[in-house]
Amino acid sequence: MNTAVRQSSEVPQVPSDEQLVERVLAGDSAVFEILMRRNNPRLYRALRALLRDEAEVEDAMQATYLRAYDKLGSFRGTARFATWLTQVALNEGLGRLRHRRRHEHVGHDFDEELTMSPVATAPLTPEAVTGHRELVALLERAIDSLPELYRVVVMLRDVEGLDTGEAAEVLAVSEDVVKTRLSRARAALRLHFEAQLGSATAEAFGFHASRCDRVVAAVLARLPATRPQE
Repeated sequence: MNTAVRQSSEVPQVPSDEQLVERVLAGDSAVFEILMRRNNPRLYRALRALLRDEAEVEDAMQATYLRAYDKLGSFRGTARFATWLTQVALNEGLGRLRHRRRHEHVGHDFDEELTMSPVATAPLTPEAVTGHRELVALLERAIDSLPELYRVVVMLRDVEGLDTGEAAEVLAVSEDVVKTRLSRARAALRLHFEAQLGSATAEAFGFHASRCDRVVAAVLARLPATRPQE
């Protein structure tokens, strides 16, 4: 097989997030949409863990992307772009919590007693619990009842699938802190969930296509005409 034939059969390389960032900084702002669509599910889950209000989560996602675009020149590549972007999102979410709870501690004490807050839900019948979709909904409500920063760890590790090192990098804490928080969070969830989760965990807090389109369109409409700062 000659070289030309061999080259034509090669699968085109998909650009990494970091390569797309370089293209945006070089003036190709249109590819920022690809970065948003790639990272929407993770940002949604991270912000959902903190805010629990769907409308505010979408608004926070838009604010995160606009802030990230404006500060894209500060991304140095020492961490993965997804990690850097998730950190921007968590800062946005925590800022909103502080604004929402001006006179209330927002949960920075990692040694606090872990108690699950009540979440108003209609009682589920035994038949409903056995259904796959109902199990996912039950899991989502159980995670929602955890304190904010424990929810974030569960989202990053068990729902998003990050390993301990990645989660520690996103949260700017040690791996031991991540392990401790995750252990406490899992212990707080009912033990009978563990035997029933199966594939439901990966489907929890899905970021659906219509919501993805809505967030992307809103951000694109608000992006400045000039390229981000370097």
